[in-house]
Amino acid sequence: MLYNILAIGDVTSEDGTAHLARHLRQVKKLKNIHFTVINGENISGVGLTPRQADDLFAAGADVITLGNHTFDKMQIADFLEDNPYILRPANFAPRKPGRGYGVYDCGRIRIAVMTLIGRCDLDWGADNPFTTADRILKERDEKPTFTLVDFHAQATSEKLALGYYLDGRVSALWGTHTHVPTADERVFPKGTGYITDLGMTGAVESVLGIRAEQSIENFLGGLPGRYRPAGGPCKAQGCIFTLDSDTRLCTGVERIDIR
Repeated sequence: MLYNILAIGDVTSEDGTAHLARHLRQVKKLKNIHFTVINGENISGVGLTPRQADDLFAAGADVITLGNHTFDKMQIADFLEDNPYILRPANFAPRKPGRGYGVYDCGRIRIAVMTLIGRCDLDWGADNPFTTADRILKERDEKPTFTLVDFHAQATSEKLALGYYLDGRVSALWGTHTHVPTADERVFPKGTGYITDLGMTGAVESVLGIRAEQSIENFLGGLPGRYRPAGGPCKAQGCIFTLDSDTRLCTGVERIDIR
């Protein structure tokens, strides 16, 4: 049987969450979506609060993934311990609160979600994402129907390399963090669905979700001040991965842009 998994790129503001609240459930019904993963680490600009997480679940997220801004709002720390549906990168130091891998019972299927952070130009203090993925895949007691990976990384080469490395061992792997959707969605030779970056959810007229004039001022060498999210009409970008429960792999990948 075929199942449609929706992955939504980094939500950059509360306006982005409101955009999802208005449109996501309609899109899920139209596209027959069975499970939705949303990266939410930028809703506060940098970080996520428990209230914002609740709002994202109310908008239609089944699982929320995080990245390098996981602990920029420290009130999320206890929430990560208590809520198994919010995942921080699995290759953070073991002393960090929360978890980076979860398995979710969805009736006839079980879906595993793994979150990893890249080290190239992003977080060299993290454990190796390649060997962390190996360890998690080896240690789990029971193989779920599908395994999904959100790789929060800066370098496209690192994302592509991990995609090939896990090809055939996970159902789908997508990149987050750079906020710009890539045009390389595909199914790898051994059956893993892939895209280098999903894009972002937030203001259309912005630089990666923040006010354009602030980003310009920064590149001119000035003092842009504390980054503030841009206003105006929003978009939500991501991908739909169609997965086969018989093979546990991917049959197709479709980019979406909800405006």
